[in-house]
Amino acid sequence: MSANLAKRIVVAGIAIPAAVGVVYLGGWVLASAVAVLAVAGCHEVYRLAEQTGVRPLSFSGYAGALAVPLVGFASVRGGLVQGPVVPIVAGAAWLLLVMAVGVRRRAPTEKPLAAIAVTVFGVLYAAGLPTFLLGLRHGSAGTSRWAATWLVLLPLALIWICDTLAMAGGSLIGGRKLTPVVSPNKTWSGAIAGSIGALIVAPLYGSFILAPLGIVLTLGQLMVFGAVVSIVGQVGDVAESLFKREAGVKDSGSFFPGHGGVLDRLDSLYWAIPTAVLLLMWFGTL
Repeated sequence: MSANLAKRIVVAGIAIPAAVGVVYLGGWVLASAVAVLAVAGCHEVYRLAEQTGVRPLSFSGYAGALAVPLVGFASVRGGLVQGPVVPIVAGAAWLLLVMAVGVRRRAPTEKPLAAIAVTVFGVLYAAGLPTFLLGLRHGSAGTSRWAATWLVLLPLALIWICDTLAMAGGSLIGGRKLTPVVSPNKTWSGAIAGSIGALIVAPLYGSFILAPLGIVLTLGQLMVFGAVVSIVGQVGDVAESLFKREAGVKDSGSFFPGHGGVLDRLDSLYWAIPTAVLLLMWFGTL
């Protein structure tokens, strides 16, 4: 066993149960964990941008990334305030601050438009999207902690299954490349295998795990959920590969030893978690 593989196994063995525990506790513990990952992910976005010659307004971005999950939790059911007013006002104030800092810190020759745009994008991408996890965890009234935890784990499990089968399918079957320029190792056969796996696992997960805990979804809803989440998750993976390709780097960072950066590990989930929330709202579960 290589040293890198051993490191990956150790990190996964610690991170997975820790993540389940944090999701189970929920509340400010979960919001704080999301905030830490948001700042780390935002840092990686800014690092990629710097490789292309754009200097984001990092401090303003980190402040925004830290605040988004905390303000987001304060506005979900059971939080300190109700409704979207506080997040909207806080977001508008932060955006004005970023633009003011850009005017003060970036000369016309220092790409101020790109600097402000990347600063805002980094926060929306690395902090805004994963903050939907809080809505997924706390959005269903009357749901027990374990039921809510298993609901959160549904899109995570589907993405893991999809990624695993996509890699296996691509290696065994091969064939036409999915995105030859952006990610030459991905194939259509792998993408289809991953989606089929999620399509099969979602109904099983719903029937044997969620239903006994009181979260009932129809077979059609679960199949739609599995298909859509697997597809958008793969799009998220390719999107992050595009950013790295432009920056000319293999990994976005080294936050998780042996696994790469936060963006490398969460790229699919950035897309899958908000999609899961929207689907479950459509189904009436949240």
